[in-house]
Amino acid sequence: MGILNVTPDSFSDGGRHSDLARAVRAGLAMAQAGADIIDVGGESTRPGAYPISPSLEQARVIPVIRELASAGLRVSVDTRNAATMRAALDAGATVVNDISALAHDPEAPPLVASRGCPVVLMHMRGTPQTMSSAARYADVIAEVRRELAERVEAALLAGTAPEQICLDPGIGFAKAGKQNEALLRGLGTLAELGFPLLVGVSRKRFIGRLTAIELPSGRLAGSLAAGLFALSHGASILRVHDVPETVQAIRVWHALASA
Repeated sequence: MGILNVTPDSFSDGGRHSDLARAVRAGLAMAQAGADIIDVGGESTRPGAYPISPSLEQARVIPVIRELASAGLRVSVDTRNAATMRAALDAGATVVNDISALAHDPEAPPLVASRGCPVVLMHMRGTPQTMSSAARYADVIAEVRRELAERVEAALLAGTAPEQICLDPGIGFAKAGKQNEALLRGLGTLAELGFPLLVGVSRKRFIGRLTAIELPSGRLAGSLAAGLFALSHGASILRVHDVPETVQAIRVWHALASA
């Protein structure tokens, strides 16, 4: 899954794809490099980010989604707002990726269920503004597993089919420091819930802490290492900024691991 942020303030690539033509070129390039899904987001959810209106979010993402879907790409929309989900699906998106696991907007669970589309339920506590203060766990693996199971149950009760659900442990979202490392080591426990796992470690702050690399754009090698670790411990999908390098790393790792 290639990350396409059409925002001015995302933590790693804010502003790079805020122009429609550049965003479409970037999405096409990621698909050409081997991305199976292009994940388009119009609201920054970095720690401390302020929410924007669904109308502004849609103004950013819908033209991009429409162009990429028209070109035959599989597109997901990264949003927690039901109105944006609806508009994105109408524009050609086929997957919903929600950092709130359909908890932010009460209209989201029935909408996703009625559309029958795949949905990524990510674990997070609080909001982007408050999540840093919510990173308190006695047992991060057990608690994330329990809270994800609760969101799965809510999605199922709303009518989403089990085979349409994918789970994301939310690395860096209401997790601090070594909690992210512990969660990656415990992916097998989360996989026991019976749903595919999507993991986003690309350029995350914990990699910077482990490597002393301040700029997110300098964390490619650490991102590749963490991504391959995640795949070897149960992840099915990696959400990444650096598609060509990740595809190359996966192909070599898979060839060696399956020999």
